Amino acid sequence: MLSEDDGRERRIAVILAGGTGSRVGLETPKQLVRVAGRTILEHTVSVFEQSAEIDEIMILMAPGYLDAVRAMVRSAGFGKVSAILEGRGTRNDTTRAALDQVAARAAPGDPLLVIHDAVRPLLTEEIIAANIKALESFDAVDTVIESADTIIRVTPGGDTIDDVLERALLRRGQTPQSFRFSVLRRAYDLAAEDSDFVATDDCTVVLRYLPDVRIAVVPGHETNLKVTYPIDMYLADRLFQLGATTAPHAAAEELRAGLEGRTVVVFGGGYGIGRSIADLATEAGARVLTLSRSLTGTHVEQRASVREAADRARRELGTIDMVVNTAGVLPRGELVHASEEDVFHATEVNYLAPVWIAQEFQADLAETRGSLLLFTSSSYTRGRAGYALYSSAKAAVVNLTQALADEWAEAGIRVNCVNPERTATPMRSRAFGDEPPESLLSPTSVATTALEVLVSRLTGHVIDVRSHERGATLG
Repeated sequence: MLSEDDGRERRIAVILAGGTGSRVGLETPKQLVRVAGRTILEHTVSVFEQSAEIDEIMILMAPGYLDAVRAMVRSAGFGKVSAILEGRGTRNDTTRAALDQVAARAAPGDPLLVIHDAVRPLLTEEIIAANIKALESFDAVDTVIESADTIIRVTPGGDTIDDVLERALLRRGQTPQSFRFSVLRRAYDLAAEDSDFVATDDCTVVLRYLPDVRIAVVPGHETNLKVTYPIDMYLADRLFQLGATTAPHAAAEELRAGLEGRTVVVFGGGYGIGRSIADLATEAGARVLTLSRSLTGTHVEQRASVREAADRARRELGTIDMVVNTAGVLPRGELVHASEEDVFHATEVNYLAPVWIAQEFQADLAETRGSLLLFTSSSYTRGRAGYALYSSAKAAVVNLTQALADEWAEAGIRVNCVNPERTATPMRSRAFGDEPPESLLSPTSVATTALEVLVSRLTGHVIDVRSHERGATLG
């Protein structure tokens, strides 16, 4: 079973979504609950959809909910999804159903299977790549993390300690678990002959029935948590909000393909990040309307001015595919000394402006199933002395992003927020004076990430941009 692109063995992601959500206390399966603007399952599928390591996706869903998954796949445009199947009684039964589906195709080769829990939505492309890399040398792979806790074994009654295990040799298992198809299939065939077969995961099946097969381990991550209990739902939501999503890096040709012929409206485009976004999008073949107070007399804090800008965009561009707001002000000083004018100006520019822009462009973006991109700051995660107005407004922008992503999901509008590290912009220079250039991101690197987010399928995410994760350029 070979990939048509490069002759490599086909890589199939198998997403196990058969749980019912009883331990979370929900009537709806937890994988269909919305977190950060999308269902948990949609977050999970999107990681595999974006991964260059994966050719195909199979989803095995709890009985009675296949139509909901089909609708989600259609709405999100997940082109790699090849099968949506009904899960069976146990996790192992569901894996068997996936193996039967792969075997029924009778295609040549020995595909690689990457099996993942649907309710681990914070999986990263790096973990997927590590699994695929390990399959070059091993036939089975598990994703694990070290244990920070001492692990004890208790007596059968569970009320006393039987042994304290050596923590240095212990790992906590996550998913994905990855296999060569022939190996996992053989292990399950042998398990089917065992009347005492019991296993909670697929690596255990291989370990028990094919003991000569070495199982590699690759590092997972603490954030790759499994949503099992109510606290997990809360933690997953907070991790998404705190920028757990990595930038969806795209090659230059992919960016051009996503931008060429598209229409982009950029608020705050007179200088800095906004100017760079407008320039890069134009170079990529997009039609761009650049708006700012200095260039076009646009005052983002005034709804009437934003409405005039929207009318102008419709006249000059026709349809509108993408809207970006980078406009902002950075007031510093203790709140007690801020004048009423200072308070209103900071709040209007940093928070109300995104609200006005969202309201004025919602219908346009619904027509094109387009994308709205806002900007926050690292100060949104914790208020600091001297930044009360700024950090509180930026926290509000993050919550606005996630709320709009949820509200506008049915309309197909994607809403995201970029959170750049310290960047060399005129606004920062005015606030902090001269700083070592090497300590600052360039506006171009932030703009590149912004464009990558705009052309991606992400929605409801806060995307961190860090100095060690500079995006590719369009040049």
